[in-house]
Amino acid sequence: MRIAIVTDAWLPQVNGVVRTLLTMRDELEKLGHQVRMISPDLYGSIPCPTYPEIRLALVRPAVVGAAIAGFHPDAVHLATEGPLCLAARRWCLRMGVPFTTAYHTHFPEYVASRTGLPAAWFWRYIRWFHGAAQAVLVSTRSVRAQLRAHGIVRVRPWGRGVDLDAFTPGATPPAIFATLEHPIQLYVGRVAVEKNLEAFLANGHAGSKVVVGDGPARAALERAYPEAHFLGSMFGPALAGAYAGADVFVFPSRTDTFGLVMIEALACGTPVAAYPVTGPVDILTPETGALSDRLEDAIAAALRCDRAACAAYGRTFSWERSAQEFLAGLHAIDPQCLDSAA
Repeated sequence: MRIAIVTDAWLPQVNGVVRTLLTMRDELEKLGHQVRMISPDLYGSIPCPTYPEIRLALVRPAVVGAAIAGFHPDAVHLATEGPLCLAARRWCLRMGVPFTTAYHTHFPEYVASRTGLPAAWFWRYIRWFHGAAQAVLVSTRSVRAQLRAHGIVRVRPWGRGVDLDAFTPGATPPAIFATLEHPIQLYVGRVAVEKNLEAFLANGHAGSKVVVGDGPARAALERAYPEAHFLGSMFGPALAGAYAGADVFVFPSRTDTFGLVMIEALACGTPVAAYPVTGPVDILTPETGALSDRLEDAIAAALRCDRAACAAYGRTFSWERSAQEFLAGLHAIDPQCLDSAA
């Protein structure tokens, strides 16, 4: 099968969406499929206002359409709601080419946190953008219910997985962990306003707070919370060691739809503390983490979880199964559509 995936989120960005798409491409190719990624690095772009690390592609629908048609795909998937996928959406509708989309992030709340405008305003765009898709791929049951409540009904499951070779309880912790007061509370992810990191850094539970990741809010947060330890971005064995060496993983975000970092932490045997919101409520069990509107309470409860149970549960998340769900959600294109579009 030939699959064209259009995305506004791509390298050199480091986030859950990019990591998911990179892994999905690899898994699909292992299964014998051909994948063409159409991403912002292929076109001229400008930095996103308030978030310059993200590049916004400047491209006409006909140009991105030519890239899709030239690949002769059997299916087209639009991964994000940004300008590149918007151009691809316009071309697909104009040419009668069906497509699927995905809902990776609570986009209305994400934009509202950056603009101060009501999230309800942006739900109009979400309904419009995804309403034309043959299917919207969504990671959890609660997010599927939320989209249905907002009038987006053609939703299909698409879960996530863990690299079980890399993320294990036996990974070696960073050397700095030997000097820190326990319990070590870990956050991994983008250091940005929508991740609600202040709630993590300001929580009153005893111990050390460690932040792994980078982003536009890092400098300000380092000044505001000098007692916290900001280690920057980590990958591979180093990242696995950070998970494995922590006593609890804290997930303060209220805008993620899944939270790939949570299942990576679990696979390393580390329990998770989070708010009772979409993502955590779908992933965590009483044996593997704790949910509370007070992070201190969630952290205290999570620290009592059995680490062996966390690791066993984390190993149930498979990228191979994720790839099969992705394939099942795609919509086949009538070859005559692309013949007329070429």
